[in-house]
Amino acid sequence: MFKKSPDSLIFEKNGETLKIQAWGTDSLRIRSTMNSDFSKNNWGLTEIVKNKSSVKIQIKDNEASISNGKITARLNAGGVITFEKNGKKILQEYHRSYDPSASRESIALKVINRQYKGNIGGGEYQITARFNPNDGEKIFGMGQYQQPYLNLKGCVLELAQRNSQISIPFAVSNLGYGFLWNNPAVGRATFATNMTEWKSECSDELDYWITAGNTPKEIVERYTECVGRAPLMPKDYLGFWQCKLRYRTQEEVLTVARKYRELGIHLDVIVIDFFHWCRQGDWSFDPEYWPDPKAMCDELHAMGTKVMVSVWPSVDKKSVNYWPLADKGLLVRSERGVIQTYDFNGDCLTIDLTNKDARNFLWKTCYKNYVKYGIDMFWLDNAEPDLSIYDFENYRYKIGPALKVSNLYPKLYAQTFAEGFTKTGKKDFVNLERCAWVGSQKYGVVLWNGDVQSTFECLEDSVSQGISMGLAGIPWWTTDVGGFMFGDPKDPAFVHLLMRWFEFGVFTPILRLHGDRSPQLKPFVTDKDYGGGFCWSGQDNEIWTYGKEAQKIMEKQIKLRESLRDYIAALMKEAHEKGSPLMRAMFYEFPEDEKCWDIRDQYMFGSEYLVAPVIHANEFKRSVYLPAGSWKNINDGKVYKGGKMYTVNAPIDCIPVFKKS
Repeated sequence: MFKKSPDSLIFEKNGETLKIQAWGTDSLRIRSTMNSDFSKNNWGLTEIVKNKSSVKIQIKDNEASISNGKITARLNAGGVITFEKNGKKILQEYHRSYDPSASRESIALKVINRQYKGNIGGGEYQITARFNPNDGEKIFGMGQYQQPYLNLKGCVLELAQRNSQISIPFAVSNLGYGFLWNNPAVGRATFATNMTEWKSECSDELDYWITAGNTPKEIVERYTECVGRAPLMPKDYLGFWQCKLRYRTQEEVLTVARKYRELGIHLDVIVIDFFHWCRQGDWSFDPEYWPDPKAMCDELHAMGTKVMVSVWPSVDKKSVNYWPLADKGLLVRSERGVIQTYDFNGDCLTIDLTNKDARNFLWKTCYKNYVKYGIDMFWLDNAEPDLSIYDFENYRYKIGPALKVSNLYPKLYAQTFAEGFTKTGKKDFVNLERCAWVGSQKYGVVLWNGDVQSTFECLEDSVSQGISMGLAGIPWWTTDVGGFMFGDPKDPAFVHLLMRWFEFGVFTPILRLHGDRSPQLKPFVTDKDYGGGFCWSGQDNEIWTYGKEAQKIMEKQIKLRESLRDYIAALMKEAHEKGSPLMRAMFYEFPEDEKCWDIRDQYMFGSEYLVAPVIHANEFKRSVYLPAGSWKNINDGKVYKGGKMYTVNAPIDCIPVFKKS
């Protein structure tokens, strides 16, 4: 029944093999299978780590335990696991099937802790892991969901990638543990009052990892040690990025960059968005509108501005690359019905980046058509991948059915370009991506929260999303300043929102002005139904677009951002070395302050700045909680004593920000 090795405890019963293995400092990896052996997949646990804490395994007649530093897993005779941190129970499997040692409540339900349900066709299982709830527990992290909730207790979360939804299944508990569902399958996490449940729709085995820590900071450090940390972002990416939907020609890009230079505003990055190509999947400039991309890049580089270009994983059937990819089996397959996976402005399939040959094809094409001209960065858009319908059960990748592996796709997308740049000798690359999975941060991608609307509700959600992404191990995160959809530059209400969003953006890891500004009045520059002149481009979206008062406010905020460049660089170093996010939940810096565990509308930017975004329209004062200590309002210089709430002014040209002194 019980066996052991130097670092693992093994339990066998009723065809199941359970293995609990010391994995990193104060951490355990739990795997269970109904097959003859475990797979070789480590999924998110990619880093080689040494156990820095002592491992102890004990086996008695009807129970066993394994300890690794602060964390202990205890098994009863039926294989029900109880986790302890320094001898105190923090998590226990939910088992109600005639085992009185597992629960003192009714055990006649025949609901078990680890459930395997065979899928039709065999080979894989629908797997469910259940845990008892902890009254008063607060749960955080898990990536990015379109909601304002920071504490996820009571939430049901789909474990799937969608435009503006990023599933990174790592949770941080206020009870002093972190939990990684180490599985890229589509599924669901339920943090209910009466049960916590993790479900995979299609998997070979159960796989999760748990760590114990004295503080959230220690928990995130343990986690990122095992899944990877972001590289060190250079200082010359930390200023202002200019973007819009979309610059139609290289002359438009240069005209914008030249005007910023005339204004004395330095652009760190300028972005060339979609349909600069002829067809999706060409991964090249349409020469009719981009006749000399090298000259364009040379001029921008002379200004000290890096050039980013958008890449999509969709491949139009009329693309020059469609048949080379299709013939080699390098496209995502449909299980039934039509083979199309994406239908935005084209009849498209999706390149299968779970296939190494497809990754090599994509990089070689982008290197030839972009990097050789001087393109510095890639915008890995539609990275979920975006699908016409998110019918996950209808698609298949090289490495398995979409239900089983699709959450891994954006990580492989990032890996494609990270490895490509690395092979060229470039080490300080930074790319932008719309989605991620566990450990994506190690591939040098900035994440953003997708095609959200231009509303105060989406601004409020963005605050929680940035904090949650940091707790899930993603320190490089940003947002479309102003929101992506439906913002009208001539609408005073939108301009008001834009100011508040811009002020928030200054205190995010990357400040990037972007959006599809409405209404779509600019005509196409071609009569063709394809190519770089086809498709709408949105209204202008530069700081001078919104009137003199708004421009003055944004110039002030850009200047503030520049003054923080050295400070942000130091935070980026901390993210690289320790995994610490830049946007930090209040409890991350003040775990001993109970009030900080309930705050979702303010955060710490690093350890020194407390940021309180204005998230409601026509709000010119707001309440701010200041933890113990002395705090200086950077806007008016007033000093406050911490440990209480204050109502502070928030004029239209700034949001409340306090520096700890």
